[in-house]
Amino acid sequence: MRTVWGLSPVMMPSLPQLLLLLLGTTCQLGLAMPSEERHRLRNQVVEMFDHAYKNYMDHAYPADELMPLTCRGRVRGLEPSRGDVDDALGKFSLTLIDSLDTLALLNKTAEFEAAVRKVLTDVRLDNDVVVSVFETNIRVLGGLLGGHSMAVLLREGGRHMLWYQDQLLHMAKDLGLRLLPAFNTSSGLPYPRVNLRHGVQGPATRTGTETDTCTACAGTIILEFAALSRFTGDPVFEEHARRALDFLWEKRQRNSNLVGTTINIHSGEWVRRDSGVGAGIDSYYEYLLKAYILLGDDLFLQRFNIHYASIMKYISQPPLLLDVHIHKPLMPARTWMDSLLAFFPGCR
Repeated sequence: MRTVWGLSPVMMPSLPQLLLLLLGTTCQLGLAMPSEERHRLRNQVVEMFDHAYKNYMDHAYPADELMPLTCRGRVRGLEPSRGDVDDALGKFSLTLIDSLDTLALLNKTAEFEAAVRKVLTDVRLDNDVVVSVFETNIRVLGGLLGGHSMAVLLREGGRHMLWYQDQLLHMAKDLGLRLLPAFNTSSGLPYPRVNLRHGVQGPATRTGTETDTCTACAGTIILEFAALSRFTGDPVFEEHARRALDFLWEKRQRNSNLVGTTINIHSGEWVRRDSGVGAGIDSYYEYLLKAYILLGDDLFLQRFNIHYASIMKYISQPPLLLDVHIHKPLMPARTWMDSLLAFFPGCR
């Protein structure tokens, strides 16, 4: 294992501790904030979470999401009523799983334990439904792994979760195996969708026929898949995630060192050649940096730094971050920003 943060391999934090660090990463500007203001904002965050989580559990569970205007659960139909947006729904109580690590981070230990028991009792992952590989990875697989990490830390504390026997990890591996068929492409870039029960089938299931995916969709896999490999000892997940990242890196525009927004998963040709730090690319950059923090592989930091230099040279146009063309990076591709690029200051 490579040295990270000046620590020797012997002093390296455990994987659950590193995942906790990533979950709790905050902006350094908060250190300059008065203590009273930090406490006020912290309490406000807890209040907002309590409001959202309680109403989901009271009015929507076991559905994937709460519909706030009707106070009912959003249930996935045979045909997605909202198009691709519904591909986040997999009939697996998405919001509950997505909330596990937050419950632990907010020190809601009793609620966390109850939520874990509900997941183990009620959630099925073999549903005959087509889901987004990207959303299912970051929210469900990530939620299960985050919940497992928190459960292990609490169990090791000797007071809570003493009954826990890595059940969330077993579920995570099951889900990881269900996502793997999406990576069966010549490039290693995953199909954007997969059927949880049948894998990649063909036109009848909206899987296996897509030719394009966004850079973020293909490049936002490494944290969860690498953690799953490290926890289980099965390297196959990390290998697939690394292969996808390697392919995206090789396909960057060599003069500008920027990547496009949408790529053909078979040929590797850029379908959309606009580049920015918002929708379609955003978390690709985020995961390069966090992969270095989590895994200690200098390669990820080197790639992030090269991309970062190009972002600051071409995309950063203070006070804006504007999309440009990868082949003509001095030419703006649009004159407005989307909300998904708001993460970027946290990477600086």
